[in-house]
Amino acid sequence: MTPDAKQLSALSRIFSSSVFREMARKGRSPLFARLIVDAGLSLKPSSKCTVASAFDAAFASLRRAGGRDEYVYRAALTHNILLGTHSLNTASLLTEFRAGACKADLAILNGTGTVYEIKSERDSLSRLANQIENYRKVFAKVYVIAGEAHVDDVIESTPNDVGVMSLVRWDRIRTVREAADRPDLVCPITIFESLRVAEAKTILRNLGVSIPDVPNTMLWSALRDLFANLAPSDAHEQMVKTLRMTRNLSTLSSLIAQLPKSLQPAALSIQVRRVDHERLVEAVRTPLHEALTWA
Repeated sequence: MTPDAKQLSALSRIFSSSVFREMARKGRSPLFARLIVDAGLSLKPSSKCTVASAFDAAFASLRRAGGRDEYVYRAALTHNILLGTHSLNTASLLTEFRAGACKADLAILNGTGTVYEIKSERDSLSRLANQIENYRKVFAKVYVIAGEAHVDDVIESTPNDVGVMSLVRWDRIRTVREAADRPDLVCPITIFESLRVAEAKTILRNLGVSIPDVPNTMLWSALRDLFANLAPSDAHEQMVKTLRMTRNLSTLSSLIAQLPKSLQPAALSIQVRRVDHERLVEAVRTPLHEALTWA
């Protein structure tokens, strides 16, 4: 049965940062308990049915064609590319990463920097041209991953060097058009504006550029001026190398292994304190009949 609007909203919110952080901080989530009821899932609470089971059931319902939201696409990219083709030891994942005037849905840094713009069945394409223009200033490879109904429009409205992917049945990704790897087209200044000051300093040092000895109030502008003189390919290469270290997620490997597959993408994109990991794991192991009393 296709979920109605209220149920669809509840299914999406089950995987929100609010639920995830509440479980991590408190070991329970009244919001989760309410949303499970609102989602109308046909779960039979028993000693074997846990919060983890409920997350997986919610995700299975959410990922059916027609109801898929951004989280379903993010999960497909996470499992098929980050954890499938690469690993947390060899690649870094960025979510909501600033790129010019936009924030990138998801980017993976391995040998190069690849950004993925998600256009689910629920999204419009009205902002796509502007998003691609901004992403190309930071990342060498740009992909749009879209619902099948959007694919033809995405192909027609984007440059030939922008890759196009489609999320087909369940979580299988089909590459419709490969993205070109163009680090020569990035903008070093835009890259700088996406970084932390410490990361910018590391990049400059790696390229043999001296860090200016100026007051902190003048440092940002001075560093920006230095980035303006970098070759695009050099700036991009060093950005990838630096962010793979500073934004490394390998410390989350143990947590990921203890969470249901449906919740792993959330764990990679929603920051919680390391001391809260054990509390989160215990929360997802809670019998569902007990969790329903959290509300």
